[in-house]
Amino acid sequence: MAALVYTEPDGRLATWRDRKRYLWLLALIPSSATFIAVGLVTATGWNVFWWTGPLIAFALIPVIDILAGEDGKNPPDEVIDELENDRFYRWCTYAYLPLQYTAFFLSCYIWARWDLSVLSNIGLAVTIGVTAGIGINTAHELGHKKESVERWLSKIVLAQSAYGHFYLEHNRGHHVRVSTPEDPATSRFGETLYGFWPRSVGGGLKSAWHLEKTRFERLGTTHWSIKNDVLNAWLMSVVLFGVALAVFGIGIAPYLVIQAFIGFSLLEAINYLEHYGLLRQKTASGRYERCTPAHSWNSDRICTTVFLYHLQRHSDHHANPTRRYQALRSMEEAPQLPSGYASMIMLATVPPLWRKVMDHRVLEHYRGDITQVNIAPKKRAKILASYGVNA
Repeated sequence: MAALVYTEPDGRLATWRDRKRYLWLLALIPSSATFIAVGLVTATGWNVFWWTGPLIAFALIPVIDILAGEDGKNPPDEVIDELENDRFYRWCTYAYLPLQYTAFFLSCYIWARWDLSVLSNIGLAVTIGVTAGIGINTAHELGHKKESVERWLSKIVLAQSAYGHFYLEHNRGHHVRVSTPEDPATSRFGETLYGFWPRSVGGGLKSAWHLEKTRFERLGTTHWSIKNDVLNAWLMSVVLFGVALAVFGIGIAPYLVIQAFIGFSLLEAINYLEHYGLLRQKTASGRYERCTPAHSWNSDRICTTVFLYHLQRHSDHHANPTRRYQALRSMEEAPQLPSGYASMIMLATVPPLWRKVMDHRVLEHYRGDITQVNIAPKKRAKILASYGVNA
């Protein structure tokens, strides 16, 4: 892309070029993890490389995050429209799908035809699960767009992880209730990842079903319809897994379950990071205040930013949900995570370390006022008492 020319507020002409333009292609590496694993195992004979997916996500990326540092560069407001209309960036996301599903069926073939140990098969399932999980972020990017073809592509990506209802609940549920106690996808102060996971998984499913049922009631017709966006998304998973089992045999079933579990659990781990402890206050009318940059944790670490299509610029995403990833901006007023998502997920798996790193940041964000924090209800009295506040 040639440099974009725009006019400065003082009338001077200026140019801007996206320095990350071709770095976005690196986001396709997770979709290629299975191919990388096969190549490394073939070249070395080391079965540990069947675990290439988590090695990339939770070892390689955090190291690069540290070495590469932060981005902090925003496109000028004057070029955002032109930047969003550059179709190169769309094809970067579209390309994830053929790689994802080629890797999926290759994995099915390996489970069914290669004589691997159970441990190696599980490693491959975790690897393809990482592809599915990071693929949910691709689905997230596509699902927010106005073009119907992109929304359908979002559902296709989600089929592998059997999490098609996320497309609906995230857009019409989470974005409405974010950083409130009513949102199952907003983690609470004092809540562990392991406590959050079942609440978010179950709550998100119930929310999606309720949203569609309500929509059909308003239309005066039954929600038991192929037009129900929960049912048609789930049907895609049924067809996908049905075809895989018919072609490769029932023996691959446990690995299909493992990879789907890893996929949507990776999404839920990211959900846990994004709004931990943050709370929109109620106004005099009893309604929640509008969502602002202060209600999302951000991180501008350039490596995970590129691998996750600017998802870590989360405040701008909530402010402008349909804005394409390449145009999302880093916001100084947003609270900042100390590292990228990959590193923070690892930290969240050890609750005492997570709370040591994050709890004081939440409190500092609210200038020491614990009463403004979104606290886990079961721990509310104990937490408030620890800060000298009566429940």
